[in-house]
Parts: sequence; structure tokens; C-alpha cells
Amino acid sequence: MKFVRNISEIQPKRRDLLKAFASAPLLPLTLTASGLLAGCATASSRSGFASATFSSMSAPSLANPAAMAVTTVQSSLDVVFSNGAKQTYQLAYQPFFMTGDMVPDGKGGKMLAGGYYDINNQPIIDRSVPGKERHFFSDCPDGSSLLTMKNAQVAGVKGNAVFAVVQFEYTTRDQKQAAMYGQLPSPIAVLTLDQDPQTGKLSLVKYHNVDTSSVNGLWITCGASLSPWNTHLSSEEYEPDAAAIASNVQFQAFSKNLFGDAAKANPYHYGHLPEITVHADGSGSVVKHFCLGRISHELVQVMPDRRTVLMGDDATNGGLFMFIADREADLSAGTLYVAKWTQTSGVGPGAGTLNWVKLGHATSNEIKALADKLKVADIMDVKTSDPQDASYTKIPFNGKTNWIKLKPGMEQAAAFLETHRYAAFKGGSLGFTKMEGTTVNAKDKIAYSAMSYVQTSMLDGSGGIKVQGPKAGAVYALNMKGGQNDLSGSAIDSAWVPVDMAPPAALIGEDLKQPDALGNLAHADKIANPDNIKFSEKLRTLFIGEDSGMHVNNFLWAYNVDTKQLSRILSCPAGAESTGLHAVDEINGWTYVMSNFQHAGDWEKPLHDKVKDTLDPLVRANYKDRFGATVGYLTGMQLPVQS
Repeated sequence: MKFVRNISEIQPKRRDLLKAFASAPLLPLTLTASGLLAGCATASSRSGFASATFSSMSAPSLANPAAMAVTTVQSSLDVVFSNGAKQTYQLAYQPFFMTGDMVPDGKGGKMLAGGYYDINNQPIIDRSVPGKERHFFSDCPDGSSLLTMKNAQVAGVKGNAVFAVVQFEYTTRDQKQAAMYGQLPSPIAVLTLDQDPQTGKLSLVKYHNVDTSSVNGLWITCGASLSPWNTHLSSEEYEPDAAAIASNVQFQAFSKNLFGDAAKANPYHYGHLPEITVHADGSGSVVKHFCLGRISHELVQVMPDRRTVLMGDDATNGGLFMFIADREADLSAGTLYVAKWTQTSGVGPGAGTLNWVKLGHATSNEIKALADKLKVADIMDVKTSDPQDASYTKIPFNGKTNWIKLKPGMEQAAAFLETHRYAAFKGGSLGFTKMEGTTVNAKDKIAYSAMSYVQTSMLDGSGGIKVQGPKAGAVYALNMKGGQNDLSGSAIDSAWVPVDMAPPAALIGEDLKQPDALGNLAHADKIANPDNIKFSEKLRTLFIGEDSGMHVNNFLWAYNVDTKQLSRILSCPAGAESTGLHAVDEINGWTYVMSNFQHAGDWEKPLHDKVKDTLDPLVRANYKDRFGATVGYLTGMQLPVQS
């Protein structure tokens, strides 16, 4: 060991140290001058970034109930430099706001975070408890994107202007505790954030609610992704079944809250892909693309070619869908495909090769025009019991069986407005269950797809898939290639076509035969029911957020694709789902991992039986009596350099 007489020999200046960090993909640091000077190596002891891994935290337990009732982070990021030097960053969670808070509107006033608005942009009021009327707000923030743009000009920003788009999937209940799922039009907001150039810290300076009236409002917006051209790709999941819309009281309530008329909303206007464009003043605008199929859109991923879109389908008897746009960075026209799975293994979650069935080509305007005027009876005849007529085709649909007969000349309308039924009719494998997040490892040309629950239609063979499980789900890796033909023999115009899918061993959940001491129904040290997933190219890390009915607390995981190390990095409040995941490799030299949660204290039996009595009062105290949820990001504090 070398002894140093003068402490200044090992304490670089703050500015020099920050410059030294610039070559590494750092999480935003909350640093003080003393923190920077406490045992740091000189800037010259570092060279370029080499690799990074996350340490794993233990799952919280009733030994510390408070940690189970909040967002808890006890993990770290370990960075290795090319000269062998190492740096560790202790992680923490930093919220921008909690829904229900009054936040700055950028005009000198305040507005309600997560608030709901009708078609006339008027607040929707919760009148369920007389005398306690209040503006509805969401407890379920979901998909988010973090981005920058040139020439941004927003009052109040002192450092760098950074924007986040955040969507709110639904609200769980009204004040009278009646279920509200899917009964309110989903709001979506643009946040203007002030990035401190010295620390990377993000502070909210403006909240802008996007006007969605031009697209008839948004329906159950779930996962989201950032497009390669810097727009926010939203989602509308569990598209309302047009064939059963007359008896759909949920959709009628949605229509009543949005339009003031329970019969006005058109089911064919929902189940599409909304795209949000952020403007330099911190406002945002929306278009809804009708040509990517009307399915249970979850988190989509655009490939590096800026044309190929791989889409999750969060449904029972769902499919793996792919859209190839006619032009780069333009989703307004293109060709839609569905995968045909040929099973190569039925063990566990199984494996298969993929071929592709072309469903059709369309522009968004063409399908919007059809959606405006057609009813399901104009497109196809749908039966829910066997008509004993050979002119009908038997198909799986949403966990049940339909018999359908297509009307003449209605192929395009069927492909883009009745996509689930038409894809099964054309021979696609409509047997997946809750296929949620999708992301891509561009370097290795591997896509990842989260199958939240491997159950029901994946076990019974109804959609051409017959595997074993687990109910706790798995994340599949899909190898992608060019030079592929569809099943009709026509060339597929993309170099990013998935050709097979199988889950890495570390990304398979494990069901427990008996609940553990805390009540977990799936192994606590393995993923359970993966939902949001995002890949960081620079960190070589796949981030996985859970939506589990099998873990008492849902977790956010980091999986290094090179070392195969799986690390738990965040625990959500008990009963909450991990949402809003977005990994950003670099914004003005800083790396961010966005993370939200939703519906804290959403107790399930028997999962939460052992913890509910202890945790319920804590969760209620932390999150506005269970009506609030946070939107935020992972941050960190610097620790001494290790050699």
C-alpha cells in the first residue's frame, strides 16, 4: 500500500471528476462536494467505460414492514473501466410526483397530476360520495419515455430541458370503492424536466396534459416505447369486442364519461397505436395509427431499420404481430403480419420456430375511414356456438371458441379491425397468453418478449401452442434475420424478422407447490410474471418489471446478457405493479432508468393474506389512502473508486 502525505494528491477537483465520468454510462448522481471528495481516485486513474453490472438486493420482508410498503432500492451499479478501475454507484429512487399532487402547469398555475378529462377537456368528477366530489385522478401511471430535442424553450428551465411522456392506464376505484377499470379515458402527459448539468438530477417544471379529443380519447394505455425518431409510442390494450359491444357495460361507462353519452363511443376507434409528438414548448400532440392491427397493444418495439415494428399482444389467444412500414419513421402505412409457431419443445415454457402470415397492407386513413362506418356485421358473421355449417371457420378467441364467416370483399377490414379473428382465420398461431413488453438487443439482433403468464391457451393447444408453464411466466429471446419469405412465398422486406423464440434459463419463473413464509406463490429470487421490459445497449442489460399475482412485492430486475446475471434492483410497494420502465443510454452524458408503479395495496387472496393486516395501514398512509402512485427514476450516490 502506498501512503499519501497530501490528501490533495487523491482528491481531484469536482469539475475534473465529472469530466472523467463522461465516458461512462452513469445513472444520474445526487452528489455533494463532500461526497465527491470522499476517497475518490484521480481522474487519470480511469479510462473508457468497459462494462457494468448490477448488484442484487434482498427481497424485503416483514422483519422491516416499512420497506415492503414503499418503493425500496438497496442495489448498486458496478462499473468497470477499460484499465481495470472500478466504480460503484449506490442506487436510490427519485419520484417526480405522486398522482393526485398539484403540479406546475408552466403558466404560473397548478394542475392535477394524473387527472382525467372528457372529450371537451373538462375535468371528470368523482361524485360517488356526496359532499366529497373531486377530480378523478389515476393510481396507475404506466408507459413512459424520456427524450430531448433541439431548440427546446420552456420557461423555468435553468439547466437542460428534458421531456418525459407519461401515460395513465386506468384508475382502480372511485371514492366509494367501486371498480373503475376501463371506464375512464386514459390521460397522457408531457413533463418538462430541468436537468442539472452537474448532477444529472431531473426536476419537474411543467406538466402538460395532451389533448386527445381529435382521436376520440384513449382506451387503457398500458406499456410504451420511444421510437427511433423521438416520439412516444403508446398503446390501447384489450380492444373492446365489437361483436359483443351491446352488452359491454364497461365500454358504455367509458363512453358516458368521455362523451356524456353511453352509446356514442365506437369500438373500432380503440385498440390501435397512438403516437405522441413532443413540441419544443413542452406541449404534445397525438395521432392514432389504425394500420398496425386492432389487438391488445402492449409495449411495441421499432427495430433499428426504423420500419419494422414487433408488437406484444396482451390477450388470451393472442398472437405475435409484426408491422413493416412503407417508409422509415412513418407508421401511417405498411404491411401487417402474424407469426405461425412451429413447436420445437413443449418442456416448460417451450420453444418454437417462427414463420409469418401476411394479413394485408393498408394506410391508417383507409382503416380509419372503414372504422368510422362499419359494424362487425358488415365485416364478418360471428357465432359463439357451433352453427353446424361448413361455411364457417372455427377459431380460438379470447379463451373461448368462435365460428366466423367473412363477408365478400371484407379482407382488409377484417385484417385491421377484427385482427384477432382474422389472424386465426388465416392460420396464425393465436395461442399466446399475455404477451406484454417487447424490446430489442440490436447488437446481437435479438428481440425479447415477456410472456407474463404461461397458462390457459398456451397449455391447451387451442391456438397451435401446447407447453407446460410456468404460470409465473418467462421472457423469450427471438433471433432475427433478413432474407425471409412469408408462408405464401413472398419476400418480407425487412432484415429484422424473428425466426425462432425460446426463453433463456435465467428468465423463466418458478411456481411454488406451496406458498413460502411470506405468501409468495412463485420463487422470490426469480422473475414472476414479467411485463415491462427494456434493453440498454450500453449497459448490455435487459430490465424486467413485474406485474405479478404471485409475488407479494413486485420487483424490477436487471439481467446482463453477457454474464447471465439476474439482479433484483427495486421492490415496489406491496400489491403494486412495476410499470413505466424506460432505459435511456445517454441524455447529455447521463444514463436514466425510469420506473413507476401502480395500484399499491391492491390486495389479492391468498397472496397477501400474511401481510395485509400489517402493510395496509402503511400503504394507505404513504399513498393517499391507496389513490396515489409515483412517477420517477432510479438515481444514485457515488462511492469510492476500487482498484
